[in-house]
Amino acid sequence: MSDQPAIAIVGASGRMGRMLIQTVLDSDQATLAGVTERAGHEWIGKDLGACMGGADLGVTVSDDPLEVFAKAQAVIDFTSPDATVEHAALAAQARAVHVIGTTGMDDSHLAKLSAAARHAPIIRAGNMSLGVNLLVQLTRKVAQALDEDFDIEVVEAHHRHKVDAPSGTALMLGEAAAEGRGVALDDVADRGRDGITGARKRGDIGFSAIRGGDVVGEHDVIFAAEGERIVLRHLATDRRIFARGAVKAAIWGQGKNPGEYDMMDVLGL
Repeated sequence: MSDQPAIAIVGASGRMGRMLIQTVLDSDQATLAGVTERAGHEWIGKDLGACMGGADLGVTVSDDPLEVFAKAQAVIDFTSPDATVEHAALAAQARAVHVIGTTGMDDSHLAKLSAAARHAPIIRAGNMSLGVNLLVQLTRKVAQALDEDFDIEVVEAHHRHKVDAPSGTALMLGEAAAEGRGVALDDVADRGRDGITGARKRGDIGFSAIRGGDVVGEHDVIFAAEGERIVLRHLATDRRIFARGAVKAAIWGQGKNPGEYDMMDVLGL
């Protein structure tokens, strides 16, 4: 038996699913345990390699997550909130590390993830890249250093297909800014302006979302005061940075105690 962790990928046919599969196949530190797709998908029962337009890989696409997870030491999940919650329960049952890049979750989803994390490690992050997680740390530090004379705005841009806004990364950055200020983000977040909104409220953290084209991900944190602005920026130009981070997290999670972790833990930040 290989000492390398076997990783299961859910949502195999999606853009991120395909990228994750290729990253695992290219890795010399992990193997592919199997892949899943939703029931009724045209890939079900077919060889994964053929579905992806290449040679057969000897991996059959399944619609039974529990069967696939039983053969895996880790599961990587960039699907939807409801699907991710279902996968979390099954991954916990299999005692597999569950790496979650899904965004758009509400409090009810997060509560169910916390319940699953009592049985197996869950590593969840709105963004898996090293650069973004460094940006989160910088945002927290700058917000801590500057008072409310500096207005904070988080501006993010993504491709036209993204379904949630603000992005998970933008919310991570907003949380970091709020922590630096010593306030709760829910109390100061301003997520939309339209019409006659009145003057900006002192201390608010604003969010703006741009959608268009094939933008992988761009995030600015703007600290604006009278006479000066500080802009912290991260530009993602290749989706593979997220896949590499997720695989790194799956490997890091081996041997960890049940609980909830994030990329700060994985990266030692």
